[in-house]
Amino acid sequence: MVTPAKKRAVGRSKLQREQTLTFIAFTIPGFLMYCCFLIFPILMGIYYSFMDWNGISPSYDFIGLENYADLLTDRKYKAALLFNVRYTLLLIVGVVVISVILALMLNREIKGRSFFRTLYFAPAVLSMITISLIFKQIFFYVLPAIGQRLNIALLSSNVLADRDLAIYGVLFVHLWQGVALPTLLFLAGLQTIPQELYEAASIDGANAWQQFRAITVTYLLPTLSVVLVLVVKQGLMVFDYVKSMTQGGPGGATQSIALLIYNNGFERNKYSYSITQAIATGLIIAFISFIQIKYTSGKKVE
Repeated sequence: MVTPAKKRAVGRSKLQREQTLTFIAFTIPGFLMYCCFLIFPILMGIYYSFMDWNGISPSYDFIGLENYADLLTDRKYKAALLFNVRYTLLLIVGVVVISVILALMLNREIKGRSFFRTLYFAPAVLSMITISLIFKQIFFYVLPAIGQRLNIALLSSNVLADRDLAIYGVLFVHLWQGVALPTLLFLAGLQTIPQELYEAASIDGANAWQQFRAITVTYLLPTLSVVLVLVVKQGLMVFDYVKSMTQGGPGGATQSIALLIYNNGFERNKYSYSITQAIATGLIIAFISFIQIKYTSGKKVE
């Protein structure tokens, strides 16, 4: 005899099976696309990194670890890596400092706050190529004309044509567009901080800097971890700004890793070697991201 309890158990079991099948049915298309457009290309890239292939020829030769051995002695790759490390460090400092300052300003009760929040985010919706080309013309025509009129030696010539200053020209454009999302993240982080903590700190005699260091920074560490991952990835893989503004010049002064990979793969027909550089760069980014996430995750607010 089937009791009501057994009927309910059978009904729940049937419902769970139907939910599981529905979950699998909705998951399979996304999983197949993920494998097709991410996992499979990565595996094929690893495979081709052991080959000698120009990306066009129907045949290729297996050369083992020769591409990786060549990478260890490649001066251009080392120079590009040093440029990216320097660029990334400057980008991190600029993005974090500017974004935190903007977030603190936009978090205050000021007149026209919604307008300023919209204004600062506007560059983020524009194309990087478009912005780069516009600023390239500004650096080439506008700033030198202003510098000559005002007798400012630093602005009297094209910044992008100077080996020592070109990196700062590219960095300025990147910061102008790139602080929008980090500012939004920091602003969201600021709004999660209980105001009672600031009030208690004020009663205890803490000044503004002590409150910022002990309360604001502590609560922003989880957001900072996310921002650092994004900025490190952007810095180590910067391509659009460099390609559009300097083409890696002058004299290779702004040759980034991504641009070097692009040139080797699509202009010099060193397809397998460019994949090797991409894999090595990906491992470097993954290692750096792992270290910084592990370091900052231990300092989150409990």
